Amino acid sequence: MQQELKAKLEKVIDLVNNVLVDPDIEIDYYIPENIEKIDMHDTHSSAPYVLLKYAINETHVQEQKILIKHNYLSKTPEDLANLVTFFIEQFIEQISSVQIGPQ
Repeated sequence: MQQELKAKLEKVIDLVNNVLVDPDIEIDYYIPENIEKIDMHDTHSSAPYVLLKYAINETHVQEQKILIKHNYLSKTPEDLANLVTFFIEQFIEQISSVQIGPQ
């Protein structure tokens, strides 16, 4: 089961990387080695996550962590990739609105 889950998450990473190309956003993926034994309800533990980083300027980096919650892991890799991509797009919109300011 651990290998299946790890393979699923690796496929999600490939799908997200193929869809989303933004040179300004750094995307780091964290998949714990012992994925079967993690407590998915403890958000501060070693649950899988995607960390987004955007350097606004030399001194400020905006970050957002997307936790891959337990109920997300039952989704197909494609659905999970779509969900992660959606969160990344929201992050990009958030940064754009901060940079541009209120209209």
